[in-house]
Amino acid sequence: MAAEREAGRLLSTSSSRRCCPPRPLLLLLPLLLLLGRPASGAAAAKNGSPPQSAGASVRTFTPLYFLVEPVDTLSVRGSSVILNCSAYSEPSPNIEWKKDGTFLNLVSDDRRQLLPDGSLFISNVVHSKHNKPDEGFYQCVATVDNLGTIVSRTAKLAVAGLPRFTSQPEPSSIYVGNSGILNCEVNADLVPFVRWEQNRQPLLLDDRIVKLPSGTLVISNATEGDEGLYRCIVESGGPPKFSDEAELKVLQESEEMLDLVFLMRPSSMIKVIGQSAVLPCVASGLPAPVIRWMKNEDVLDTESSGRLALLAGGSLEISDVTEDDAGTYFCVADNGNKTIEAQAELTVQVPPEFLKQPANIYARESMDIVFECEVTGKPAPTVKWVKNGDVVIPSDYFKIVKEHNLQVLGLVKSDEGFYQCIAENDVGNAQAGAQLIILEHDVAIPTLPPTSLTSATTDHLAPATTGPLPSAPRDVVASLVSTRFIKLTWRTPASDPHGDNLTYSVFYTKEGVARERVENTSQPGEMQVTIQNLMPATVYIFKVMAQNKHGSGESSAPLRVETQPEVQLPGPAPNIRAYATSPTSITVTWETPLSGNGEIQNYKLYYMEKGTDKEQDVDVSSHSYTINGLKKYTEYSFRVVAYNKHGPGVSTQDVAVRTLSDVPSAAPQNLSLEVRNSKSIVIHWQPPSSATQNGQITGYKIRYRKASRKSDVTETVVTGTQLSQLIEGLDRGTEYNFRVAALTVNGTGPATDWLSAETFESDLDESRVPEVPSSLHVRPLVTSIVVSWTPPENQNIVVRGYAIGYGIGSPHAQTIKVDYKQRYYTIENLDPSSHYVITLKAFNNVGEGIPLYESAVTRPHTVPDPTPMMPPVGVQASILSHDTIRITWADNSLPKHQKITDSRYYTVRWKTNIPANTKYKNANATTLSYLVTGLKPNTLYEFSVMVTKGRRSSTWSMTAHGATFELVPTSPPKDVTVVSKEGKPRTIIVNWQPPSEANGKITGYIIYYSTDVNAEIHDWVIEPVVGNRLTHQIQELTLDTPYYFKIQARNSKGMGPMSEAVQFRTPKALGSAGKGGRLPDLGSDYKPPMSGSNSPHGSPTSPLDSNMLLVIIVSIGVITIVVVVIIAVFCTRRTTSHQKKKRAACKSVNGSHKYKGNCKDVKPPDLWIHHERLELKPIDKSPDPNPVMTDTPIPRNSQDITPVDNSMDSNIHQRRNSYRGHESEDSMSTLAGRRGMRPKMMMPFDSQPPQQSVRNTPSTDTMPASSSQTCCTDHQDPEGATSSSYLASSQEEDSGQSLPTAHVRPSHPLKSFAVPAIPPPGPPIYDPALPSTPLLSQQALNHHLHSVKTASIGTLGRSRPPMPVVVPSAPEVQEATRMLEDSESSYEPDELTKEMAHLEGLMKDLNAITTA
Repeated sequence: MAAEREAGRLLSTSSSRRCCPPRPLLLLLPLLLLLGRPASGAAAAKNGSPPQSAGASVRTFTPLYFLVEPVDTLSVRGSSVILNCSAYSEPSPNIEWKKDGTFLNLVSDDRRQLLPDGSLFISNVVHSKHNKPDEGFYQCVATVDNLGTIVSRTAKLAVAGLPRFTSQPEPSSIYVGNSGILNCEVNADLVPFVRWEQNRQPLLLDDRIVKLPSGTLVISNATEGDEGLYRCIVESGGPPKFSDEAELKVLQESEEMLDLVFLMRPSSMIKVIGQSAVLPCVASGLPAPVIRWMKNEDVLDTESSGRLALLAGGSLEISDVTEDDAGTYFCVADNGNKTIEAQAELTVQVPPEFLKQPANIYARESMDIVFECEVTGKPAPTVKWVKNGDVVIPSDYFKIVKEHNLQVLGLVKSDEGFYQCIAENDVGNAQAGAQLIILEHDVAIPTLPPTSLTSATTDHLAPATTGPLPSAPRDVVASLVSTRFIKLTWRTPASDPHGDNLTYSVFYTKEGVARERVENTSQPGEMQVTIQNLMPATVYIFKVMAQNKHGSGESSAPLRVETQPEVQLPGPAPNIRAYATSPTSITVTWETPLSGNGEIQNYKLYYMEKGTDKEQDVDVSSHSYTINGLKKYTEYSFRVVAYNKHGPGVSTQDVAVRTLSDVPSAAPQNLSLEVRNSKSIVIHWQPPSSATQNGQITGYKIRYRKASRKSDVTETVVTGTQLSQLIEGLDRGTEYNFRVAALTVNGTGPATDWLSAETFESDLDESRVPEVPSSLHVRPLVTSIVVSWTPPENQNIVVRGYAIGYGIGSPHAQTIKVDYKQRYYTIENLDPSSHYVITLKAFNNVGEGIPLYESAVTRPHTVPDPTPMMPPVGVQASILSHDTIRITWADNSLPKHQKITDSRYYTVRWKTNIPANTKYKNANATTLSYLVTGLKPNTLYEFSVMVTKGRRSSTWSMTAHGATFELVPTSPPKDVTVVSKEGKPRTIIVNWQPPSEANGKITGYIIYYSTDVNAEIHDWVIEPVVGNRLTHQIQELTLDTPYYFKIQARNSKGMGPMSEAVQFRTPKALGSAGKGGRLPDLGSDYKPPMSGSNSPHGSPTSPLDSNMLLVIIVSIGVITIVVVVIIAVFCTRRTTSHQKKKRAACKSVNGSHKYKGNCKDVKPPDLWIHHERLELKPIDKSPDPNPVMTDTPIPRNSQDITPVDNSMDSNIHQRRNSYRGHESEDSMSTLAGRRGMRPKMMMPFDSQPPQQSVRNTPSTDTMPASSSQTCCTDHQDPEGATSSSYLASSQEEDSGQSLPTAHVRPSHPLKSFAVPAIPPPGPPIYDPALPSTPLLSQQALNHHLHSVKTASIGTLGRSRPPMPVVVPSAPEVQEATRMLEDSESSYEPDELTKEMAHLEGLMKDLNAITTA
């Protein structure tokens, strides 16, 4: 029962010092009773508490608190002072004192000593101008050894200084019954020591004579006995200090009126709740004024209120001030002739008061706790925390959260002690404390988790039972590491593989720091936790521990993890200051951030007008900036953010400053004049709008004059906030002009316009209300009624105005007052077709007269249909680009110069008919043109325009059409497929669909194919397709080889993107099909059938009947044999001895190539083109005036070779169109005929010097001149077909240069274009079945070389300089003749003509067979 007795003792001691026990002790009582009883094992298990041994008992909280704390004290020099302090604890605490934060050494101090109860006694207070050892802030400190320390509130000891008068009484006089004042102002701390004397005798104060808190003496309702000499005396412990004497004279009452003035105005003041406030207000005048008080426009009842009292002279005293007393007070003085008022602001401050005090806390090491502290006060208090008497400095482990609460992270044993929350504001301070006890890990926390334990560290506080403990968690890893958090995961301990009922605690600390923190999992079985609020680039050590119902198990091995570094941003710019430099500008200055984290690149200055939420900013490169163009006398807030290479840093705190004041920028408002009588007029006005006042209005300047010309202007100034003024002494029946201007400390603002009023001829009767107006007339309109009237017949009664009332069915709904001179008024904003009752009354200062009634019905509302406007005319569409069209029009409803001067606008609409259901798009314009953008390329649009003016609109104009320009295709061909041709394994058919976004008419396609999908695009072989065909054949591919195909579309604007690569593997060899089926040479004049069945390369084929196909093949074979035999016989007979020499020469030249065959068997070679050097160029942009076209038919003899002169320009120009698909199939070149339906490519060539075409390394090499003039070589292709080379000639004088050739590796499995060269003399032999032929090496001839031409075929993949390709040009006639003579050809023109005619007959027979 010892615990019960201890609890009773605590409660009894607590009740002896408080009305009720402390809350922590009440909570502790049942706990102490529970712990004091012996509990059996069964009882412990039932209650969830283990048996506690004596060594492991829970320590109780020790009461330590102040019974008395020091208070603020005012003393005088030489007196004694006691600062009270008393504290309670067991054992008794040790009391010490601090002055200005430093402990006092009272042992050797002979003036200051510690009293037995702990109070501080100071004898003979010392205070002088240069030595003030006793004045300052004192604090009492109570300490209990081995327990902790607490500190009291801070008390200020003030010592009154030497008496000094800031104002002294002056001689004055007052009338009997009036009020007067005598000033005596001294130091604020000496006011309590001021007293008054009259005629060197102490003055007795009563209800008629009072001393204000400032020391001023107020005498009200003066009598003759108040006359005499007055002085004030200050007695502050030393010799008294006397002021000058002043004589007060009391005058007898006078019949003359004295102006009403304030002798003392109320001044704004600040008071603390509970104090008394005296608002002085003394007025003087004859008749004697009466003082009344108002607060916020409410009249104060000083007679019935217990806290409000009206002192002598009219001052207001408020006792026991509360927060509700704060506000604006008005002192109003009225003597019947005049009323004046003055105002003052009363601010009530409240010392700090605790709404929630810290509570005692039990905790274990590594936990996080929060001491809660909630305070209030006015102004808002600041809070600091003290631990055992020392101020807690916020750090990583001690943090202020939720404004005032103290959070302690990762508790350690040294954190134990007393924590105090100290709140302070301008009018006081207060403290409240609590105790923290750190329990051992084997001692259960005796209470449920208090709210002061954070959710992250709330321990599972159920007492443990005996049993096996879990082993260490396994595989602890940091699964996510960021700059400020780390996510840990782990596996269950080996001792409990399931771990459903296990909870986990993660202990962590900074590397090198002893303070450890703990984070618990949120629910049993959870094996991950996220640790928040870490520091960037910091190493932390983590350990995980599992708990079961028996307690905590083993800890995992320490895991070392370093957080990610954070981007280093600048800190706030220090010492930011702002000051106004003019009424419209403010200068802001600051310094470089202390933590710039790198070079500061610039600053951003933010500013905002007070009362708005729109913040503006400006970039600044220096440390100051002046913002101009601000509003006058307006408060702005400013802040600065520094920027470095990582971005914006931390913003500074806002600083507020107001621009300087200026003269008002607008005149007063609502100026009105009221004629009082025949000699006076009252002026009324309102201040200028707040935005135009530009400062504090200090008064108004009134100027008035007679309306007659050359009259003098009289000026009077009204000070303060007065908004009316009586102008007296005017002439009867005279018109006056008045104007008013507002004043600030900066000067006078603009004045109002002159306003006129005329005084009465005589002082009319205003003892009764005016009579009824003599007439009233109304004229109703649709939404208004015009009211007119005549004044009352009796003109001897003052009429100050007329009141017009009106409403539907009742005249009392609305009332309007007009000037007495007005005779009509228009009532606006009425409802149409409504019955209104109208009343008219004349009024004066006595009241309103008898009303006169009338009624009227407003007219119905009829809205005529607006006549439509004329539609715009001359709408034109001017195409500007592929997506932009300008629409222009004219408006016949405008003047001739077509200048728009009204608010009309135009609506432009447009659409395209593809697809048919396309909706119109609209846009408005205020000019006679509009730029329509965002259109589709190569699309026809229709446009129309409509004009609108007010509610009138025109119909749509006639439509104008315009088609946008073409644009290169923006999408590739789609649905690309590759299939093998039946029966021809080396031939494939490529099919595709046009691009989705062709953006113009497709003029052709280019097929790229390669065996290496990763090869550069310039290494791919290209196959051009002219026109909009969607299929193409490619022959002579290598069997059992994978090929990759891409397709690119082209229109008149250029090439589009390529399609994705499509793979196709050619089939394996199927017998000998496709190897021996060569078609005979049918001559250059042969034209394949339109069906394209014989086109071996790219033309679509039509299915034929198998019998018909067999007949055709047999017929062609027979004819071919006959033709070959005839030609062979013919050629053999014409062979001469000179030709034999030529063959020998050819053989000697080409012997190194090991070609088979003879010279006349040589076929024209295909020109292999290096694709990386080619660029497709539009034909019409060729810089060569006479380009040589590659689709020129191959010459068969000397007659076919024409000179290259200006006559070729027309032919070349005609052939340019063939590249764009306009040339017919009949005009295909011999090369195209030889290659079937393969499309032609016209390649313009630019003149360049001869270059050797080694890839990527163009150069010029020289070779020894060959002794041979002509060269014929032969080459056997893989299929056994022979290839022929053409004779090349040159016009260059240097015969030693070789003719460079474009070539590729002969082993390449692909094929390329063939560009024909000049054939040798003799009948050419063509093999139309040959799709392509490898390029043969062409040797240099003795003839002069032609100039080198550069072939360009578009931009294949990327932009590259054109590759030099040598194309032998057709020699001129003279050279061709010479060449034929050198070869000693035995052909004559007549013989050649006969042979060609014979071949043409054979070709006609073959055409007849095939068409049949």
